[in-house]
Amino acid sequence: MDMPLDRIERETMLLGRYMHLLAPRAEWRLDRSAYILLSRIEVEGPMSISQLSEAFGLDASTLNRQTAAMLRAGVVERIPDPDGGIARKFAITDEGARRLDSDRNRNVAGLAKVVADWTPEEAEQLADSLSRLNLSIERLDGRPWPRD
Repeated sequence: MDMPLDRIERETMLLGRYMHLLAPRAEWRLDRSAYILLSRIEVEGPMSISQLSEAFGLDASTLNRQTAAMLRAGVVERIPDPDGGIARKFAITDEGARRLDSDRNRNVAGLAKVVADWTPEEAEQLADSLSRLNLSIERLDGRPWPRD
């Protein structure tokens, strides 16, 4: 008999696997790390490597590789710190915003197909449960995702 935590572990593992299958992968789509970093910069505004490191718990070398790839792809640009700090910050370009919106819209459209036969209440219940799970993880990790 599966225990609830065993089921949660398995289902979240499968969800991570299935999410990329919701929308067909196209060459121009963002990779997972760019999607997540751009999503955070979109919410918080321009961020430095140090701020990204703090937000994600990743080392600077990993973020340097990821942001270098994003610069080459033209989805971010380096700008002077709007607050006058020394470190340059990464800001989303118009192309980055377009690609992020496009990918997000494809993801939402894929999810809409998955839950097409669900009631609005069932979809709301899942959204609430996933939000609660993420908030609990963030509370333990100490790095909350900014929410409206």
